[in-house]
Amino acid sequence: MHWSRMLRAPLLALTLATLVPGCKNYATATTKRLSYEAVTPAGQIIATTLQRPAAEPLVRLGSYLDAAASAAAVLKGNPGNTQALKDYNFAVSRAAEVVETSGMEPWKTPVICPGADGSWRFSYKPSPRPDLNPSLYRVQPADQFDFKGELVTERKLKKGLGAPLIVNSKGFDPTKFDRFAQGKNFYYGMTAVFDFKGRRCEASLLDPLATETVKFDGHTYPLAADFTAPLALALADLKPRKTEVKRMFKPEEYKNSARLARLEPYDRKKIPLLCIHGLGDSQATWAPMIETLRADATFRANYQIWFFSYPTGYPYPMMAAELREQLDAMDNHYPDHKPMVVVGHSMGGMIARTLITDSQLRIWKAFFETPPARTPFSPEAREIVTKALIFNHRPGIARVIFASASLGGSDMATSFMGRLGAALIGNPDDELSGVGKELAVLSKPRADGRQLKKAPNSLNTLDPDNRFITTINGIPPAKGIPYHSIMGDRGKGGNLNHTKPQSSDGLVPYWSSHIDGAQSELIVPSNHWSNQHPQAIAEVKRILMLHVNKNGR
Repeated sequence: MHWSRMLRAPLLALTLATLVPGCKNYATATTKRLSYEAVTPAGQIIATTLQRPAAEPLVRLGSYLDAAASAAAVLKGNPGNTQALKDYNFAVSRAAEVVETSGMEPWKTPVICPGADGSWRFSYKPSPRPDLNPSLYRVQPADQFDFKGELVTERKLKKGLGAPLIVNSKGFDPTKFDRFAQGKNFYYGMTAVFDFKGRRCEASLLDPLATETVKFDGHTYPLAADFTAPLALALADLKPRKTEVKRMFKPEEYKNSARLARLEPYDRKKIPLLCIHGLGDSQATWAPMIETLRADATFRANYQIWFFSYPTGYPYPMMAAELREQLDAMDNHYPDHKPMVVVGHSMGGMIARTLITDSQLRIWKAFFETPPARTPFSPEAREIVTKALIFNHRPGIARVIFASASLGGSDMATSFMGRLGAALIGNPDDELSGVGKELAVLSKPRADGRQLKKAPNSLNTLDPDNRFITTINGIPPAKGIPYHSIMGDRGKGGNLNHTKPQSSDGLVPYWSSHIDGAQSELIVPSNHWSNQHPQAIAEVKRILMLHVNKNGR
């Protein structure tokens, strides 16, 4: 449940949501009852085998290999035969399904199964990467699923040769190979292609984000892909809404969960696109944009997706400091990575703003009368406060896109419901509460005369009069880093300044999202989640293509 809806709810609902987070999932997945009709020999084999689900797995596997081989023979003489291509892809999908459901392990030892004209010797081509060993993953055909949900709209498919698959980890932690891997729960799209040589069949698993075409029996085909299924199944299985609210209202339970991670295998030739989500959200909210971008061949050739995910109950300057540390680790782990493009939504845009800012001592001086060395913090508090308030722009950032960024805060944070939400979040944890006590003693009063009483949480830092916000917005972004702004407008009109009624996406007004010096600014007919609106996604794509054209790969 998004934070705007939470803040408008009664106190009882807010309390219940804290204890039982999530009332609706972003996606649901249902397994289809498959059927097949075709007059071709391969189609007839497929249809007959589908009607015999109780048959021995080896018999079914052999029948699907018969069908795939029959279709492959047609394609060899006529590569443009669309029915033969359909037969081949469907047969390969069903063979992969049999392998998964039966527990066969053809990547370890070839499987011998009966065929119409003799036995088949079926094996998997070894992967050169240990983290992509098929034994570590569950491999499911994408075409067996139907998906519905708030974040699953149009199925993004690429036509071509091969069976799109969803590969997800089963008790295996990919972060053991790479700390920046997607996570313990790994979902990724691969495509299976079966090559036939006599009575031998070898299966290859290809990455459609890295491989555009495949050679098959002397002909070149586009490699088929399903760019929706992996993300949709992850949303359905992992149910991220259950943790989004808790990561806001009980961030201390997720204290060490902030992560910078890649959504795909690292490729030094591709530009990292770093997506930073907003308050009360998670990386899941980027799904519609990712699916659309990945459906574009130029994007696939030039970009790789990265996320920064964080418990959103913590004050955003603290999470920005955490991101900077993780970016340092990324630079050390992948020293050859290209300068990245950052897109930040809502509070994620506020975090992105720090990445293109040289604070010097300006923010520090807004809080304290004395310089860091002379401000009598404890060592622990000094480290936390210094990292949050003193920072330089990141030289590895090449461009930033702000999407409904609450750069100037939101008046909702100071409303009754905003104060109620802030009270429910409270002090994020004991460690930060200790820092808050020192801040209360050492910091200057605000411009309105009020004294800080505790460490702020995420909603406190959305106060338009918050000193961090007012000061950073007075610091021009670092020169040489282009940035762009996208914001939503619900069509109700309003003024672009503080005069009421204000132009707004329902949560963040135009004046807060606007930033002087942007290379482009686009208002789309959207609520606050403009990063999911088709026009905003098209604008992000335009900017990314502009970046490639200006900077090359």
